[in-house]
Amino acid sequence: MTDTPIQTTPEQENNPAFEAVADTLRFDSFGLAPEILRALNDQGYVHPTPIQAQAIPVVLQGRDVMGAAQTGTGKTAGFSLPIIQLLMAHANSSASPARHPVRALILTPTRELADQVADNVKAYSRHTNLRATVVFGGVDMAPQTATLRGGVEIVIATPGRLLDHVAQKSINLSQTQILIMDEADRMLDMGFLPDLQRIINLLPKKRQNLMFSATFSPEIKKLAASFLSNPVTIEVARSNATSENVTQVLYKVEEDEKRDAVSFIIRERGLKQVIVFSNTKMGASRLAVHLVKQGVKASAIHGDKSQQERMAALEAFKRGEVEILVATDVAARGLDISEMPCVINFDLPYNAEDYVHRIGRTGRAGAKGDAISLHTDKDERLLVDIEKLIKQKIVRLHLAGFVATSVHAERKPAFAPRGAEREQRSADKPSRGYQAPREKVDPWFLKPYEPSASAASTKPVVAAKTETAKPQKRAALLGGAIKNS
Repeated sequence: MTDTPIQTTPEQENNPAFEAVADTLRFDSFGLAPEILRALNDQGYVHPTPIQAQAIPVVLQGRDVMGAAQTGTGKTAGFSLPIIQLLMAHANSSASPARHPVRALILTPTRELADQVADNVKAYSRHTNLRATVVFGGVDMAPQTATLRGGVEIVIATPGRLLDHVAQKSINLSQTQILIMDEADRMLDMGFLPDLQRIINLLPKKRQNLMFSATFSPEIKKLAASFLSNPVTIEVARSNATSENVTQVLYKVEEDEKRDAVSFIIRERGLKQVIVFSNTKMGASRLAVHLVKQGVKASAIHGDKSQQERMAALEAFKRGEVEILVATDVAARGLDISEMPCVINFDLPYNAEDYVHRIGRTGRAGAKGDAISLHTDKDERLLVDIEKLIKQKIVRLHLAGFVATSVHAERKPAFAPRGAEREQRSADKPSRGYQAPREKVDPWFLKPYEPSASAASTKPVVAAKTETAKPQKRAALLGGAIKNS
């Protein structure tokens, strides 16, 4: 595989001359169909972002592409606009499913990202006769099957659910001309490599391949080498760079003060539409419950929630009915919320690259944003890895005015034995007015025994029989012979 690099350095992006060229470039400069330009006008889009400006012409040429750009720079439009343009030659209004085979397949790692990409594709192709649909797990397959069998040109899918439809013979990939992998690094992190290889084997050998991601690890490059043909590599920022529009700060707190610290930051800053990241599903749920008790409109999304619950929470968040969305990395990957002012790291991520993805949820499309992180003594190694990756020190600040008030801040001895805790609880009971329940006693049972008159006059029957009974011969009873005397 030979890479043909087309790169834009951070120095170029900050260069006024480069910005002037970018500002003069318009979407109508790419030769896109009037139907697509009309859809872009509906969205209010005029000027492409750097990744879009460089990717669209290359994809229109039919070349394979490896596109790397920090999250929030418009990768989705960078690949969806040119593939819609390429498929316009096949657009038709026929009702026959045979006239609408799957010609483009977009793979994403998560349900939320698949839904987000599908919304964009449908918006860009709304004035064309091309059909697009999304399939992902966690919901009923029947409606998806009906749509697929009705014929669609563009399918956005998660790998697992796509293979389910392949097994059910509800989708045919034999005419697929374009394969797009979005957030390919996350798909490998989630263990989708075997599924990806199975899907690639189902596709025609002759096709166009596009791979877009925020980062390109050695594993990603190895995967790309297995199916990309002489790709053009497009990078608009250095690998693992964080946006200069995002202000990053760090507050050190005790572990049992973190929930109170989050609610304090939200109240003091008057934050709304904020994503708070937790490393665990249980931690996300507990934090959401705590915030609700503090009077904050919060909800949690993670892998244990059903797809309907996750989508309902996300829609409520977008509408402003939920102000704080507590999420794990997998659930939040690919969320595109415009004008999000802030993200909070309740936990520092175990994987340093996830930090870049998290804070990329804010400061999008040229807007300013804040990335606030909480850390404890046990997080020092994670913090070192993050700062080494992003090649900068995160500003440490003191959380002025913060006092932990909830029960979470009532510290217990770190190594108190369980037996000692039980003894302490038992010792505490009398001080709380505890009294053992008194047993009710019937006075009749306390009287001395007095035999009744009838019992006293009756002769002991057993004793009388014993006096008159003849002695039995033991040998006979035992089955032996009786000796004559």
